[in-house]
Amino acid sequence: MVGGDVAAAVELSDVVVSYGEKTAVGGVSLSMPRGRVLALLGHNGAGKTSLLQVCEGFRRPDAGSARVLGLDPVGDHDELMPRLGIMLQSGGVYPWAAAGEILRLFASFAANPLDTGMLMDRLGLRKVERTRFRRLSGGEQQRLSLAVALVGRPELVFLDEPTAGMDTEARHTTWQLIEELRADGVSVLLTTHLLDEAERLADDVVIMKSGKIAATGTPASLTAAAGIDLLEVRADPGLDLLTLPFPAKEASPGEYSITGALDTRALADVLGWFAATGAHVTAVSSRRRTLEDVYLSLTSDLVGASQ
Repeated sequence: MVGGDVAAAVELSDVVVSYGEKTAVGGVSLSMPRGRVLALLGHNGAGKTSLLQVCEGFRRPDAGSARVLGLDPVGDHDELMPRLGIMLQSGGVYPWAAAGEILRLFASFAANPLDTGMLMDRLGLRKVERTRFRRLSGGEQQRLSLAVALVGRPELVFLDEPTAGMDTEARHTTWQLIEELRADGVSVLLTTHLLDEAERLADDVVIMKSGKIAATGTPASLTAAAGIDLLEVRADPGLDLLTLPFPAKEASPGEYSITGALDTRALADVLGWFAATGAHVTAVSSRRRTLEDVYLSLTSDLVGASQ
C-alpha cells in the first residue's frame, strides 16, 4: 500500500502539518490505491483529522505534497470537490434546516445525484425528514452527514469517525454501505476508534502515533506479524514448567496455558519442550493477536498517559 502508484486515490509525500510550534503531522507518506478502503487509526491528537484536512483541500501542508485523484487538493479544489464525498466529525450544515432540506440541497449540487428518498430510507432518516438538524440525535446527525457525503455519487469518500454515536443497527447499516461502495469501485478513507470496524471494513490500515506512521499493512498482515499470544496445550498433568522459556501455568490438571508473543519459531520451541519431557500431548489450540492487540501494543504508552 505504501509507495508510488500513478492510479492512487490518495498520494501523500512527507506531509507536515503544524499549528504554531506544535507538529500535528510529522512527515507522513502513503499511497492509497483506488477502489479500496483504508482505515486511519490513532489516539486523539495523533494527526488523523489534520491529515484528512490536507486530503480534502481544507488546508495546505506546511511541507511535503498531496495528490488526490491525481489533483492538488488546494490548487485544483473546484475541479476536485464534485468527485469527493466528505463526512466531517461535526458541522458543515445549517443547524436550523430540516434533514430532508439539507440532503436535497446537497443533491442539487451534483450532476447525477442518488435518489434522496432512497438514501433517507436506507439510513433510517425518513421519520426525521422534517426535523431541524439541531434537534436530531447525535446518531441521526451522523447518518444525515453520511447521506450528504454519498448523495453526489463520489469517486472517493472521506469519513471521519463515521459511526460515532450510532446505535448497533445504524452502525451495521453504515458498514454495509461502505462495503457496497468498495464493490462499486469507490475509494474510502476513514478514521475510527473502533478496532472491530477497521478489522471488518479495511483493506489497508495505517496506525498513527504522535503524527507519524507507526505501522501499516492489511489487517491480516498486521495480526499475523504480531503472532500468537496464547497457546493452550493438553498433556500429562504435573509437568515442571520452570524450564519452559515462556510464561506458563497449569490452569487445571493437564491443561497448560503459555502466553507471550509466540511466532512460528517460538511455537516450535514450546511443542519441542513438551516432546523433550516425554509428555503425551493430546490437544493444542492457540489465539492469534487481534488488530486491537496490535494497536494497543503500539500506542499503550500514550493511552496510559491520557487516562
